[in-house]
Amino acid sequence: MKQSIVKCPGCGLLLPNQYFAEPTRFHASGECNELFNQLSFYTTSHGKPEFIHQLALDCYGAQHSGGVTKSITTAFSLIGLYLVEEQGFTGKQVQQVHMALGRSQSSWPELTPPRMSAPVTVQDVLNTEAGEARDAMIRAWVSAVWATWTHAQDWVKEAAKPFIQ
Repeated sequence: MKQSIVKCPGCGLLLPNQYFAEPTRFHASGECNELFNQLSFYTTSHGKPEFIHQLALDCYGAQHSGGVTKSITTAFSLIGLYLVEEQGFTGKQVQQVHMALGRSQSSWPELTPPRMSAPVTVQDVLNTEAGEARDAMIRAWVSAVWATWTHAQDWVKEAAKPFIQ
């Protein structure tokens, strides 16, 4: 019997259907979200002070925007990607900006997801050997996802301006 395939509505990843429930936080298939859960186990147990989990979370959030994803998730994810990619922030610094943003503003614009998803997905990251190679792939994921959001980058840069020295 042929196994059915499910397509993630966020990143377009095709995965064997395991009949996982779709997440309520991200515009993703349950199967893709399960991969993110596996990556989160790696990133949260990482132990390095730069907090690479924030990079993975922001990549996944931006790449899985639309649908059930709240506008605050998309906005915070994009601001995080910008701060890492163009301003050299660490994940820990981005986390601090996110906390300040949460205290300063209560509504966020609905940012339309790009038509094409980034060529790097959570699966690519997980398929990379754990350690420095995987961490480098997470940073490549940041670059790839940020590059797909050119239509929203002016808004993101303006929103992040107060947090750049």
